[in-house]
Amino acid sequence: MPLKPLRPCGRCKQLHNQKRCPICEPERRKQSASRREQEHLHLYSTDWKKLRLMILMEQPLCVECKSHGRLTPASVIDHVTPHKGDMALFYDRSNLQSLCTSCHSAKTAREDGGFGNTESVKASKSCSVDGLPIDSRHHWNR
Repeated sequence: MPLKPLRPCGRCKQLHNQKRCPICEPERRKQSASRREQEHLHLYSTDWKKLRLMILMEQPLCVECKSHGRLTPASVIDHVTPHKGDMALFYDRSNLQSLCTSCHSAKTAREDGGFGNTESVKASKSCSVDGLPIDSRHHWNR
């Protein structure tokens, strides 16, 4: 059975026949994870943790479950309006609500197209039930 030809690694130049360099890949993964952590940490600082605890103490129950008559302990602080990096909106107390994990996941999926639903969320906002574009300026509606 023929073997794949050896390829040089882009970093260490060692020859290998695997998809990723077995020498460099663990270090690359560690650096990538560290970079993601740093990007995440600049938002969720000590100030955020204190604010989060204050909101959870003020609103210990999930707001969404409570509106449906269920009493569920909240575990997540949600931004009602996504902050998208706007620090004033990020720390605005009137933009924060307590949710349970499942309600937060469902809200995120609805708003951001989470769980791989990006296309269906976009389609549901732009098409009617019969699949025609809602926008009157769309060329199909002329």
